[in-house]
Amino acid sequence: MDPIADNSSNTLAHGSHVANDDIPTDGTGVVKLDPWLSPFQDALKRRYAKAQEWIKTIDETEGGLDKFSKGEEIYGLHMKSDGSIAYREWAPNAVQASLIGDFNSWNRDSHKLKKNQFGVFETTIPPKADGQAPIPHNSKVKVSLQLPSGEWVDRIPAWIKYVTQDLSVSPAYDARFWNPAPKDKYVFKHPRPKKPESLRVYEAHVGISSPELRVATYKEFTKNMLPRIKSLGYNVIQLMAVMEHAYYASFGYQVNNFFAASSRYGPPEDLKELVDTAHSLGLVVLLDVVHSHASKNVLDGLNQFDGTDHQYFHEGAKGKHELWDSRLFNYGHHEVMRFLLSNLRFWMDEYQFDGFRFDGVTSMLYLHHGIGTGFSGGYHEYFGASVDEEAVVYMMLANEMLHELYPEVITVAEDVSGMPALCLPLALGGVGFDYRLAMAIPDMWIKLLKETKDEDWDLGNICFTLTNRRHGEKTIAYCESHDQALVGDKSLMMHLCDAELYTNMSTLMPLTPVIDRGMALHKMIRLLTHSLGGEGYLNFEGNEFGHPEWLDFPREGNQNSFWYARRQLNLTDDPLLRYQFLNNFDRSMNLTEGKYGWLHSPQAYISLKNETDMVVIFERAGLLFAFNFHPTKSYTEYRAGVDVAGTYRIVLDSDSKEHGGFSRLDDSTRFFTEALPWNGRKNCTHIYLPSRTAVVFALESTISQK
Repeated sequence: MDPIADNSSNTLAHGSHVANDDIPTDGTGVVKLDPWLSPFQDALKRRYAKAQEWIKTIDETEGGLDKFSKGEEIYGLHMKSDGSIAYREWAPNAVQASLIGDFNSWNRDSHKLKKNQFGVFETTIPPKADGQAPIPHNSKVKVSLQLPSGEWVDRIPAWIKYVTQDLSVSPAYDARFWNPAPKDKYVFKHPRPKKPESLRVYEAHVGISSPELRVATYKEFTKNMLPRIKSLGYNVIQLMAVMEHAYYASFGYQVNNFFAASSRYGPPEDLKELVDTAHSLGLVVLLDVVHSHASKNVLDGLNQFDGTDHQYFHEGAKGKHELWDSRLFNYGHHEVMRFLLSNLRFWMDEYQFDGFRFDGVTSMLYLHHGIGTGFSGGYHEYFGASVDEEAVVYMMLANEMLHELYPEVITVAEDVSGMPALCLPLALGGVGFDYRLAMAIPDMWIKLLKETKDEDWDLGNICFTLTNRRHGEKTIAYCESHDQALVGDKSLMMHLCDAELYTNMSTLMPLTPVIDRGMALHKMIRLLTHSLGGEGYLNFEGNEFGHPEWLDFPREGNQNSFWYARRQLNLTDDPLLRYQFLNNFDRSMNLTEGKYGWLHSPQAYISLKNETDMVVIFERAGLLFAFNFHPTKSYTEYRAGVDVAGTYRIVLDSDSKEHGGFSRLDDSTRFFTEALPWNGRKNCTHIYLPSRTAVVFALESTISQK
């Protein structure tokens, strides 16, 4: 077995049903876990062999993955201990190159670069006579390249760490040499937290994390959002739109500068402070990394960097994503592999991120990029000619490198296709992610709310969708994605309550049927997804309290308005508004999970799905969950099967006063089991289950212990 794969912290080889000695060393170990993959052993062997071939090549030519993925230490601009500045840039098509900027009055003749046989240009600029750096901190720089045609083009260095935009001059970004004095550099004070057993993820966008009509900053996020996230019981933050992107409305998914933290929220040192402060609170921070595609910008991006369309990307149509209007990386190229792996190392080392949510994994996995393709679940779709094996192998290497060098790292794949072995390690023939996002779940909820009255909901189908995941591959469930909050769609709460969110959320007004229903179902949808849907849970900021408005970034179509490019988090602080109750429930839900750990427990056992009563009952992590979705019927003495005998008490109640309910349940009530088998369980108890209410029960003996 490959030593890197063998030591990966995300491997199931050390705790799975398959003995270590029995695992084949050719990438077909996953077949031991899933025999239905047997017909595709050749494909599994081939991609595994390609990954091993890459590792062998890197070992022989670059000194190993560790050294290879430190490209950032070699490429780009670097201040040396003697005060000189070294610069290296890969631009194979260019004939000549010069470093230009404020430091040399943009003189193309003063600092020419030397090209080696690998297409890399380099130079070292000596320090000034007084020992100072020859390029001042925060001054503008560019690399000027002469193409074979004789034309000179100016580009932003590909490995630049800071770029800024001045819209009064141009929408194009300027590269800046970020080299603050030692006293101004942020020094990390807190160690990374350990990887949580249960992932409760708060997905956030720094720029929209304020009720004000502007772009919020890293500093403001640190001060205002981190305590809120901690208080709500989340233990992981997933930060969107950090990698620099020219177009704000792209939500961060059209990256121009892969090593630059977005300057629209503040300087790099402020982001470091954000991550470090999160660590001090015990919060893990994931970066939403975009290696699936790149902005097609030429002036301030990677596109046509050296005058060709195929330096970092595939040539011609293969290098273009028609739906996203962006460029697609050539994952089979040695220097592209260096660039992307080094990019991951950079964010882990320079900013101390704890892992990544990989964007657009479906687009990476397939040559069709998921465009116009539905996935039926047939295994042939995952191993046929439509699979981009070069991209698969890149993700294999990325995950193995990360898990080898950072044992506590977390990697999450955004994949809608459901590719088998995506979340198994290379040792078993997998791609190596720790978690995948359960993208079918938010689609299900939004479809239900759009098309079906809740009294007609098919509870069996809901439970099937929530539990339909691959055994041994961890999943993060969520109720609504950030995409569903965008203009043109509605959040769950908007679907449930619509216009009444603006008029009837005051506690000084009578509770209307629409708001009553909306609040009740919003709580139930979240808890059912949280407890049944996966091994992790994700919430997009604002959805925890039913944010009343969609997202629409400033653009020409809305007169560049920030009205919808903000989050009205202040709504939860108003004691006269009902949003506080939905927010309280989110906190209670997370804190209860934190106490009992259902997310890292085996999948739930569902003992009852009664379509007539509209009741779902299941057990997980020793807890008994009961949901009554009926709009009008409450049930007294409702018999619920439970495996473990004992005395149970309520530990979470969606109907409590604190959660905006009617307080129809008494949390001091004790529920005794009797030795009567019921719905496949050894014992049963009788519970009161009010309409549109979710209740969680725990053994009385565990309540004070945990």
